[in-house]
Amino acid sequence: MSRMIRHDATRPALISIGDKVVAVCQCGLSQNKPFCDGSHRVTRDEEPNKLYAYDREKKRVALDDLFPDPGAEKHSPPGGN
Repeated sequence: MSRMIRHDATRPALISIGDKVVAVCQCGLSQNKPFCDGSHRVTRDEEPNKLYAYDREKKRVALDDLFPDPGAEKHSPPGGN
């Protein structure tokens, strides 16, 4: 089963283990979880307060465009009132 999980972080968490630093994915896009593989770079130009989904090829879809805010201003269809 697939599920959508919200991730707000746009960079990895850096964790020191002895004399080594490990980058742990926080964006949810890494194909090498729990480690960062640099996939977070595709999130750099995301707009604040917008919700996005990414496919395995890192193609982005703005979910706000697919599911508009129900409280947003309603527009009549062409020719309608």
